[in-house]
Amino acid sequence: MTRGIDMASPGNQPAFEFATATRVVFGAGKLAEVPAAVRGLGGTRALVVTGQDPGRAAPLLAALAEAGVSAVRFAVAGEPTVDIAREGTSRAASERCDVVVALGGGSAIDAGKAIAALVANGGDPLDYLEVIGKGGALSRPSAPFVAIPTTAGTGAEVTRNAVLASREAGVKASLRSPHMLPRLAVVDPDLLAGAPPGVLASSGLDALSQLIEPFLSSRSNPLTDGLAREGIRRSARSLRRAVLEGADAPARDDLAIASLLGGLCLANAGLGAVHGFAAPVGGMFDAPHGAVCAALLPAVLEVNLRALRARSPAHPALPRFDELAALVTGRAGASAEEGIAWVRELCRDLAIPGLRRYGMDEAALPALVVKAKAASSMKANPLPLTDEELFDIAAASL
Repeated sequence: MTRGIDMASPGNQPAFEFATATRVVFGAGKLAEVPAAVRGLGGTRALVVTGQDPGRAAPLLAALAEAGVSAVRFAVAGEPTVDIAREGTSRAASERCDVVVALGGGSAIDAGKAIAALVANGGDPLDYLEVIGKGGALSRPSAPFVAIPTTAGTGAEVTRNAVLASREAGVKASLRSPHMLPRLAVVDPDLLAGAPPGVLASSGLDALSQLIEPFLSSRSNPLTDGLAREGIRRSARSLRRAVLEGADAPARDDLAIASLLGGLCLANAGLGAVHGFAAPVGGMFDAPHGAVCAALLPAVLEVNLRALRARSPAHPALPRFDELAALVTGRAGASAEEGIAWVRELCRDLAIPGLRRYGMDEAALPALVVKAKAASSMKANPLPLTDEELFDIAAASL
């Protein structure tokens, strides 16, 4: 058992806010409750956003029809883009859909989240997008939105943003507003059954990074700290086994809970350099988000630890590297270096490729560093990193 370490001294805890989906339902078989819940939200005609395999939605579509909810399918073949958000919003409006249901990974859920927001607020995605758009505020609550993850990685079912890629700008950016929080999140671990090992690996390491980064974040708070600790423990004990030996029911539960907790943490305590880099990498190259985060995580931990020791040795995040090591290794007294080594070994065991796999090379690193510095996720890194440190992360992740 590890002892929690407070990021703020007694009596000096910064104010914080915690917000999430209106209702979260977790448990095996809970997908069956969705049609009645959709009807309870006033839905009679649903835009059902799916991922690469729309056939996975067939049981849900049949159940919705039986409950008296007609459905229009909208498939998102890859990661969501500005154009996909426009297309989905137009489809929802022309089909007179009054509820949006997303069933799939983070791409489907983010697309559904963006569509639900734009249906209610009107306008173009670029009117509201951070970094590359006007960054305007969404003034109206989204259309009723139900999120059902079929992977265990992004935690998008409980976050208040939707990440959209812009090929023109070569970057990913977020629509972000408390109005975008789903009305209902249904997390059914049974939906992970049969997931390919590669998907479990990249999504599971995305979830782990979304637990670790908020735990080390400059915006961490006692509520997210507790969730992060629980999620890190569950991920550490089950991810390797699920990928290498198969995801049995206990492992599916652990991975689904870890992903859910990661979403709660990132939405309320921020992220860091892993996701600061992941946004521009995904915009510059055709690279899946989870795999990119997995490739970056060991180097980000290593460089952050080095920077903290060199420039801010009294920083409250430093003792957390030791606590993180104890959480992932299961050994009280494990050192920060042992924790980072455990993460690196996990990535190696799960055959996580470097960023070269997706077309990144040394020539792209200067532009990547410039874009990463401007990413919103970078703001919650434990401390600002220098250009040299950012370059070191990118180079080590190739």
